[in-house]
Amino acid sequence: MTDGRTDGPEWVRDAVWWHVYPLGFVGADPRGEPEQPIRHRLPQLTGWLDHALELGASGLALGPVFASETHGYDTVDHLRIDPRLGDDGDLDALLAACRERGLRVLLDGVFNHVGRSHPAFRAALEQGPSAPTASWFRLRWPGGPEAWTPGTEPDVDDFEGHSALVALDHGAPAVEDHVVEVMTHWLDRGIDGWRLDAAYAVPTDFWARVADRVRERHPDAYLMGEVIHGDYPRFVTDSHLDAVTQYELWKAVWSSLNDANFYELDAALGRHSALLERFTPYTFVGNHDVTRIASRLTDERHLAHALVVLFTVGGTPAVYAGDEHAFRGVKEDRAGGDDAVRPPFPASPAELSPLGLPTYRLHQELIGLRRRHRWLHTARTRALHLANEQLAYEVTADGERLVVALNVADAAAELPVPGAGEVLAGAAERAGNRVRVPPHGWVVLAG
Repeated sequence: MTDGRTDGPEWVRDAVWWHVYPLGFVGADPRGEPEQPIRHRLPQLTGWLDHALELGASGLALGPVFASETHGYDTVDHLRIDPRLGDDGDLDALLAACRERGLRVLLDGVFNHVGRSHPAFRAALEQGPSAPTASWFRLRWPGGPEAWTPGTEPDVDDFEGHSALVALDHGAPAVEDHVVEVMTHWLDRGIDGWRLDAAYAVPTDFWARVADRVRERHPDAYLMGEVIHGDYPRFVTDSHLDAVTQYELWKAVWSSLNDANFYELDAALGRHSALLERFTPYTFVGNHDVTRIASRLTDERHLAHALVVLFTVGGTPAVYAGDEHAFRGVKEDRAGGDDAVRPPFPASPAELSPLGLPTYRLHQELIGLRRRHRWLHTARTRALHLANEQLAYEVTADGERLVVALNVADAAAELPVPGAGEVLAGAAERAGNRVRVPPHGWVVLAG
């Protein structure tokens, strides 16, 4: 923390994540069964690490890998690898392979709730209010705790109406101790940080206590929380986390492109710059919970524009596996509605369709640009020209500058780019302090 700003560990300044949802990626069975045999599927992911490296990523952000009932977010054992994925040895081998390639690793921690078959919850159901783990949950016993009889189930708080996801009581010291134990256990094993699922549903003072205790053992750990909306800076300050997910920018990117309304994106970029005064958000245009960006956009020519924004503005960017090959997939509000955005991947990158290669090469180009300008991590943006169908903005930090021009109109547009230099990416014709951007085109210029 410097001058009221949360910086996080130094290594995050160069982080570009490749985000994988493991259970889907390896084609695991949809349900985990008690005493099921171990299926060693994680090694399949090791075969994709060079793909991530060639993409330009510097880290692997893994979705849930712990034993769970179904989709990974209904954990039943935070200290055991899901047998549908493998065992501890498989994860150790994956971590070693990542270290060999210089890839950092982020794990997904679900600490707001657990699955109903978690041993702590089963004990509370079977033993009643006197169970050692009854204090882990917010339970209301019919007639009061003294009236409990075997077989009587309490009312219990859950996660957003999902009865299969039992909410933890974050005021219980035992819950805090458990979460600290889990986080430090896997950091001891060699991971580099945590994505904290549904962080917004957990009191910030709980995160603050946990984060402080974890950093006593691992001061270089990156702790990032999933927060959808609200006061991001206040959440980061109060929780002692390094960052939160930047859903506001995600929404503004695809929405402004679909509506040909760059005023929305400009407003979001102004908000984004204000966030960067306090911390560096985790940025993305796709993840395991949302419709893929290639499906979300109504004009596929604007996929490039979305990526240009992601890789030229401040933040710690993440690419959701498959987006770099323009995978399609629509999230639906129904049982199994996430399946289309969490598909199985082929055994190796060589089996991907060549139709995605232009998008892959564009990712490589823009990630390469970003890595050559590492100051972009904390860069602020300012509009140089704003209209419904055109936006030119500058990004600045540490005395450095780039200029970006976007055009989503059917006609070429001439935009002011005062002080800009050579074309670094994209295509445009220069004329003094102006640039002519082709229809549905974009350009990144030296400052």
